[in-house]
Amino acid sequence: MVFGRVTRLLAGAMTVACMVLLGPSAPSDALFGRSLPVSAVRDVVPNRVMTWNICNPCDVSNVDRAAEIAVLAPQVIGLQEACVRDVERIREYLESLYGLVYHVEYGSVLRNWNRCGGVPWSPGAFGQAVLSAAPMTDRVNVEYPDGGSEDRGYMAVTTMVGGRPVRVFNTHLAQRRQETVRADQVRVLAAEVARHDRAIVLGDFNAVPDSPELTRMWTLAADTDPQCRPSPADTCEPTTDWQSKFDYVFLRGIAPLRHRVQLTPYSDHDLLYTDLGPI
Repeated sequence: MVFGRVTRLLAGAMTVACMVLLGPSAPSDALFGRSLPVSAVRDVVPNRVMTWNICNPCDVSNVDRAAEIAVLAPQVIGLQEACVRDVERIREYLESLYGLVYHVEYGSVLRNWNRCGGVPWSPGAFGQAVLSAAPMTDRVNVEYPDGGSEDRGYMAVTTMVGGRPVRVFNTHLAQRRQETVRADQVRVLAAEVARHDRAIVLGDFNAVPDSPELTRMWTLAADTDPQCRPSPADTCEPTTDWQSKFDYVFLRGIAPLRHRVQLTPYSDHDLLYTDLGPI
């Protein structure tokens, strides 16, 4: 875990060095084999969905976060550990620097000055957020009855994907070593997911694929990686600095075309995205 984090930090430092040498027009993600000038104007990639725990509190620039998202340009994005102020800035950079315009809905579960800034009597909101190129309706925001060591919850919206309405969920489950808490949280989430024939469930589940608490999700939906199953779990590509798969795009009634884990130095979680087949 420490080695992985150090490696990412070194990569970040090298990225900064490249930016200094090459000038302000150099992309901050050059070391990852991607090229996207700041002045680039893009369209979102239809039927592409992504999940990313953006890490908070972390000393990370929202310009860099926006650049990572812009390289992929997903149609739908689920963010976890998201402060409303940070998401607002990320959206602004996506539009002003890359021409990517997103609607946004929030699933905040707590107000925390230490995490999100603000002033003690008006701290910033913290939780989940969903960005979508298409308008969203019917937002719900649910706090789990037991969040564990920190308030946790899920949010859901309906948006158009592939020309059809799809229910999109975004969640962040309790931290590691809280298996029984996560099992109760999955029970709450799965009951709602089961009501929909077509659903996309994004999030940081803080559990590896063969964890017993994820059983209910596996009975309802499949991971975007067709090779990733609870057994053998070692076929699943890791999504974190500590080489575990904690992040998922669960699909119900929808088939994936392709997926990828995109490494990043700007969080202890990597970006996971998938392109969807006909819906």
